[in-house]
Amino acid sequence: MDAEDLPPERVLPLVVRVERTEPPTRTDALEAAARAVLLMVTTDEPEWRAAVEAWRGNRIRKVVRRARGAEWRRATELPGLTVTSGSAQVRVYPPVLLDAWPRDLARLQVSGIELDDPAIPEPPPGTPLVLLAPDVRMSAGKAMAQAGHAAQLGLWSLDPAVAADWAAGGFPLAVRVASRGQWDAAVRAGGPVVHDAGFTEVTPGSATATFAWPQKSGASSTYRRPIRR
Repeated sequence: MDAEDLPPERVLPLVVRVERTEPPTRTDALEAAARAVLLMVTTDEPEWRAAVEAWRGNRIRKVVRRARGAEWRRATELPGLTVTSGSAQVRVYPPVLLDAWPRDLARLQVSGIELDDPAIPEPPPGTPLVLLAPDVRMSAGKAMAQAGHAAQLGLWSLDPAVAADWAAGGFPLAVRVASRGQWDAAVRAGGPVVHDAGFTEVTPGSATATFAWPQKSGASSTYRRPIRR
């Protein structure tokens, strides 16, 4: 297929609120971003649904920007969803054409989003996990996008009944940097693996994130099929 025959590329915009005096923790921002993506890709809003379908048929590219003060207030006035997780607020918008961002989003800073974490608690038992690769360093903004990718592919990989139950509960999840053992176990279990396109920060093709659905002892897999993207 020639380049001119390809569908126009779209991107899913995410904006994280980062105030100077009270920035969110890194883990809270990652979890808010992952849930925001899931809520957008399952939206029932007709106009948003059409944009999501056009976007998901190509690369599921996501871009994270940061806002504070008046920037954040303007960002919340645009059509989208705001997701809160602990100290973090993340707003997600219907996918837009790569070169047609709304002005109030296009002017926001995209690079160098760095956030810190205090002690990170263990997730409650039975929580679906987005696992970041143990050997890939990423800024908070990059990691938010990768967490969103893994959560989305995880949703697509689940048995439809399991996915519906997860959605009905509001998509509870946790995002953690995996140990090597956790990573290998998730991949062996059939969890989807995100391979980054390499536009920013990491080497093209790097495995950056995966998804782990909690398995009951002796139960068969809830995955429909392994997904790698």
